[in-house]
Amino acid sequence: MSNIKFLPFALPDIGDEEINEVAHALRSGWVTTGPKTKQFETDFTAFLGDSTLESIAVNSATSGLHLALEAVGVGIGDEVIVPTYTFTATAEIVRYLGATPVMVDVDPLTFNMTAESFLSAITDKTKAVVPVHFAGLACDMDSIIDVAKKHNIKIIEDAAHALPTRYKGRLIGTLDTDITVFSFYANKTMTTGEGGMVVTRNQELAKRCKVMRLHGISRDAFDRYTSTKPAWFYEVIAPGFKYNMPDIAAAIGIHQLRRLPSFQEKREQMASIYFDAFKDLPLDMPASAKENDSHAWHLFPVKIKSEAGIERARFIEKMAELGIGCSVHFIPLHLHPYWRETYSLTPEMFPVAQQIFEQEVSLPLYTKMTYDDQKRVIEAVKQVLLDV
Repeated sequence: MSNIKFLPFALPDIGDEEINEVAHALRSGWVTTGPKTKQFETDFTAFLGDSTLESIAVNSATSGLHLALEAVGVGIGDEVIVPTYTFTATAEIVRYLGATPVMVDVDPLTFNMTAESFLSAITDKTKAVVPVHFAGLACDMDSIIDVAKKHNIKIIEDAAHALPTRYKGRLIGTLDTDITVFSFYANKTMTTGEGGMVVTRNQELAKRCKVMRLHGISRDAFDRYTSTKPAWFYEVIAPGFKYNMPDIAAAIGIHQLRRLPSFQEKREQMASIYFDAFKDLPLDMPASAKENDSHAWHLFPVKIKSEAGIERARFIEKMAELGIGCSVHFIPLHLHPYWRETYSLTPEMFPVAQQIFEQEVSLPLYTKMTYDDQKRVIEAVKQVLLDV
C-alpha cells in the first residue's frame, strides 16, 4: 500500500487566474465583502441568463438555505418537507428557525424527492418544501411546483449539487420557485473554498436575505465605507446573522464561474467513460438526464448489486487498498442519532432511501483527474468486483 499513490475522492481545480485574483484582492486593501463579491454576484446572474434574478453571495450554502427559509417566513410551529436522503444541512436549517423538518422517502432511480412523497407529507402546518437535486440531476420540478402552488407552499431548491444542471432546457436557478441555493464548497462543481449563492427573482425576498446576511443592518459596510459623502449612519432592523461572502472567496469564484462550462464538459465526458466501462459489471448505474435536461455530475453514485458478492463497506476498503478514495452519499437523516431520536424515525419509514444507502458508493469524478487517474479507478473497480 505504501508504494501506491493514493487518488483522493475529490480535489478542487484551482488555476493561476484564481490565485492572481485572490492576490489582487489582498493587495487592494478590501478583503471582506466588497467589489469582487459584487462582481461575482453580477457574473452569476449573467451566467444564469435571466436579468430578473438577483444573486446574493453568502459564506456557505447552509447559511443560504437558512436565509431563504427565514425570508419566506418559516418559524416556530411550521413544518418544512425535506428528503431523508440528503446532507444534514438541508434539515438543520429548519431547526435553526424553531420549525420541524418532515422527512420523506425518495425515488429509487434518481434518489430525488418525488411529488408523490411531498404530497403525502403535507399538513396544515407545512410552510415550505426543500427539494434536493441529488448528485446534479434535477428533481421532477414541474410536478413539485404544481403540488406546492396548489397548497400555497414555498419552494426552496437545495441546488448544492446542481450547477450547471438543466431541467427541461432551463438552468436550475431560473425555475418558477421562490429561492434557489447553490454551494461552492471545496468538492463542488466549482468552488470558492467555502461559500454559496442565494438566487431569487422576488425582490422582497432578496432584500430580506441581503439585510439578514449581515447582522440585520440596513446598509452594507461596503456601501458605507466607500461612499464619497459621510455615510456612517445605519440601522439594525432585525436580529440578523453573519453570512456574507468575503472578497477573497469571491475572487476565486469569479474565475471558477468562467471555467464552469469546460468543467461541465469534462465531467460529462468522464461520466460517459464510466458508463461504458461498467456496463457489464454487477453495478446499478446512476440515473442519466432526460432529453433537454443536463446532469451536473457532481457525484457518480453507483449501487453494488447483491449478486456482486461483496458488501459496500468491504468494497470501499478494498478500493482504498488499491489507492482509490471512495465515499458514500448519503447516510440518510433517519439513521443519525439526533434526527432518529428527536423524531422517532426508523428505517422502515424510508424503505427506498434505506436500500439505496446500504448499496451506494460514490466513485471519484472531478476535473483535476487525468484520463490515467480514471483508468486507475476503472481497473480497481473491476479488480475488486471480479476477484470476489
